Amino acid sequence: MKEKLYTIPVNEAFDADSECPVCLMFKSLEDNAIDFTMSPSYMEDDIRIQTSLMGFCQKHLKQLYDVQNRLGLALILKSHMDELIKNVGKHTQPGIKIGMPSLFKKKGETSGSASYIEELEGKCFVCSKIEGTFERYIATVFHLYRTEEEFRRKFSASKGFCTSHYKTLYIAAEKYLSGEEQSSFIKELNRLYIENMKRVRDDLEWYINKFDYRYENEPWKNARDALIRSMLKTNSIVLDSRQR
Repeated sequence: MKEKLYTIPVNEAFDADSECPVCLMFKSLEDNAIDFTMSPSYMEDDIRIQTSLMGFCQKHLKQLYDVQNRLGLALILKSHMDELIKNVGKHTQPGIKIGMPSLFKKKGETSGSASYIEELEGKCFVCSKIEGTFERYIATVFHLYRTEEEFRRKFSASKGFCTSHYKTLYIAAEKYLSGEEQSSFIKELNRLYIENMKRVRDDLEWYINKFDYRYENEPWKNARDALIRSMLKTNSIVLDSRQR
């Protein structure tokens, strides 16, 4: 049953007219995680403990701000700042020795409050909400590719993938496929990536030409949204309707 539940968003993403179906899957999870974080759940003790300890990456903090729940975000950040002050303070109390270089310490290894902050920088409550389900979506892509001819046709007819998710699928193929099946998948993945990157590149070139007076009376062809699609292809940026 769980497998069937995961196939729904995967199939919906590949059915959509998108330059990267994996971006659609990730964006859906990201939107849900942002909504959850700024819903009344932030008042629950177990959630507040997690957001206080983990904080947020730069990208997701900006998205939380864009939700316009200023009081909610203020309460979340105040608790996180309390945690920062407490933990950094532990390493800066009078009498606490600052870690000095040592023969037994690896070059570049940090200690004290710097070590705490370095560890914290790798954490984000929103990212943590996304990661597990996203990994399951990727596993489902390969499950469907192995078991359903219809999905393989759908995969081959897609508009390819952004650079980041092309890499994600390329690496995951080694985990979920083997032998000739893996080779066939990688070959098809490479074709989809290169052919569709060239297609969007050509649209972007025509978009650029349209700024030249010599082309002002020429049709736009498929280039009107070429810049937006190029941002998705190169950097996995999915703009919503307000930003276009």
